[in-house]
Amino acid sequence: MKTISIISQKGGAGKTTLALNLAGAAEEAGFRTVIVDLDPQASAKGWHDHRQREAPVVISAQAARLSEVLATASDHGADLCIIDTAPHSETAALAAARAADLILIPCRPAILDLRAIASSVDLAQLAKKNAVIVLNSAQPRGSLADDAEKAIASYGLPVAPVRITQRAAFIHSLTAGQTVIEYEPSGAAAEEIRALTLYSCQLAGMMANKHASRIAGKGGKRAVPA
Repeated sequence: MKTISIISQKGGAGKTTLALNLAGAAEEAGFRTVIVDLDPQASAKGWHDHRQREAPVVISAQAARLSEVLATASDHGADLCIIDTAPHSETAALAAARAADLILIPCRPAILDLRAIASSVDLAQLAKKNAVIVLNSAQPRGSLADDAEKAIASYGLPVAPVRITQRAAFIHSLTAGQTVIEYEPSGAAAEEIRALTLYSCQLAGMMANKHASRIAGKGGKRAVPA
């Protein structure tokens, strides 16, 4: 089992939305996926409680029990675990970072968000794990995302080649207890999520290249930009 942790010390970065949708894309590709919700607000667990489907499984847990929860998920055959963390909780975020094969740090292309990722970068470096910054809720037009990517370069971490754009499908799907892939399978939001999932799983060492088509082949479009 591989583990991807999504951390950000700033609220509103889109961690839960990202976690739910990455898990949905992995499930679509045939990988048994578990989300561990470390946020006391339990937003991911609340979303799951209102769903009509069991998968992806969401487990609400405390950081102190994380290793036990991960071991149980692995014992029950999970291929991938995605950890959703709370903002302003260094203890939980560090525990998630240390447990990860890959850390994703979502960041909106806005000045306050760009300044706030420094603490998340520090946690990733303290955990000594592979980490990538994901530009999230980017505007579909204009140069803000490009400018943000240049600013992020000063942190010394790579930026994912896939940007997640601010789209209504993300809001509507969560309200309906769905992922964007379930809500609008052929939509632009679904294609972005599939692409980011493929990229993340490959970085985490989750699958060999010969298995990549299980995600890349969905939706009929190239998943990762050349």
